[in-house]
Amino acid sequence: MLKKNIKLSHFVLIASLANFLLFHYPFFKFVFNNLDYKSFNGIIIIVNLVVLMLVLNAFLFYIAFFLSRFVGKFLLSLFFIISSIAVYFVYTYNVFIDITMIGNILDTDYEQSASFFSFGLVMYLIVFGILPVIFIYKVNIIKETIKKFLIKFSLTLVFLLSFIYVNSSNWLWIDDNSTQIGALAMPWSYVVNTSRHYIYKSQENEKEILLPDATITNTKKSIAVLVIGESARSQNFSLYGYKKDTNPFLSKIENLHSFDATACATYTTGGVKCILEHKSTSDLYEILPNYLNRNNVEVIWRTTNWGEPPVHIESYFNKEALKKDCVGEDCEYDEVLLKGLKEQILASKKDKILIVLHTSTSHGPAYNKKYPPSFEKFTPVCESVELGKCTEEELINAYDNTILYTDYLLASLIDDLKELKEYNSTMLFVSDHGESLGENNLYMHGIPKAFAPREQLEIPFIVWLSDDSKKLKPNETLSQNHVFHSVLNFLAIESPIYDENMNIFE
Repeated sequence: MLKKNIKLSHFVLIASLANFLLFHYPFFKFVFNNLDYKSFNGIIIIVNLVVLMLVLNAFLFYIAFFLSRFVGKFLLSLFFIISSIAVYFVYTYNVFIDITMIGNILDTDYEQSASFFSFGLVMYLIVFGILPVIFIYKVNIIKETIKKFLIKFSLTLVFLLSFIYVNSSNWLWIDDNSTQIGALAMPWSYVVNTSRHYIYKSQENEKEILLPDATITNTKKSIAVLVIGESARSQNFSLYGYKKDTNPFLSKIENLHSFDATACATYTTGGVKCILEHKSTSDLYEILPNYLNRNNVEVIWRTTNWGEPPVHIESYFNKEALKKDCVGEDCEYDEVLLKGLKEQILASKKDKILIVLHTSTSHGPAYNKKYPPSFEKFTPVCESVELGKCTEEELINAYDNTILYTDYLLASLIDDLKELKEYNSTMLFVSDHGESLGENNLYMHGIPKAFAPREQLEIPFIVWLSDDSKKLKPNETLSQNHVFHSVLNFLAIESPIYDENMNIFE
């Protein structure tokens, strides 16, 4: 039985040790997989990491509890709860809790969050989170005098600084791998990266930089439909040579072209930003729908997704708004994006129309919930959100069914556009990023681009053109950056920022 009364210094050491043992297996798994741990230098680095992690965490916990035992218990409890959830996702999906993943988490809506719920998650939360929290609140911490605090504070600080200085020659490997190990060190992975995320968010919320005014050069009725895919990777499209027929509809459509393309990022907000901006930049420039809306183009945005940039237009419809006037089973899926769209186009009084459809069809982990039962062509399918528990066949089948459903949606959209004879029309389907399906024991997406696998970066870029509207350049490999300038060209928009080299049309 643990004592109910315990000295502060002893308590923080126990807390630091518990944090180390419960939450850092992935951390040291990465270290051992990427370091020659049998060499003398490798051993020294591992010892350094262990000592630094134990002492530094204990030191910070010590300061927090001395200042306020109530605040200290609250923060430590919160850390254990969040860390238990974080380490579950690290174990289960082999992800890193870096700034990219934090952005994914904070941009995920309730429906998508609920899809991750599992028995395994509950067990992690109970064993690694709730049980330690019970101990934290039951124990009575004996507060130390200010004199003892200052002595221990000073000695520990001197030790840490001396330790870092003495071992400075061994920090090169740590520096080279700081992104990965920083994303696996609990609780600082999500504490630091959440802070970084909101710092960047505050910068993004600054007033966007307006682009120079544009001019519409003709009155020919034209429609450009941009379909932003979710987690669609090109290698599972039969249009790209995939062995399974996941594109039975699109493969029969004339004037349809597919191009190799690479995503700018492995997460939704980054990919969508790249698709909609005129160039890749960290600055907040006016995005395509806002720009065209300001320059007398009819802009319609329909979405079943989240993580979108600020869209300043009147005709913006989220999933809830679209479902309001929709009847039938298909309203629960991405087909709701097409309901009433043709009528909305015909009601427009403008010659130039941009439509953005932001789908969510291939978002995991519950791939089998993203399409109607009638599209479950490939079986058996993975029915668990803990993807590692499914066989390779089950996981890929479930994902392939989402691509099959995407194929149907795009073909249905094209059929609708074909009926609008008075318009020149084009459809551009570009995914926000790709998806890992167990390759190298990785799942879903969000791995930092610098070391992300090809499965998370290689995306489809599919273009359809109505008869006699436009022709395509002999493009080979495209990027998400081509969208902005190609739409300007198709809609006959003249602008000082237009880049002909980034236009796919002749």
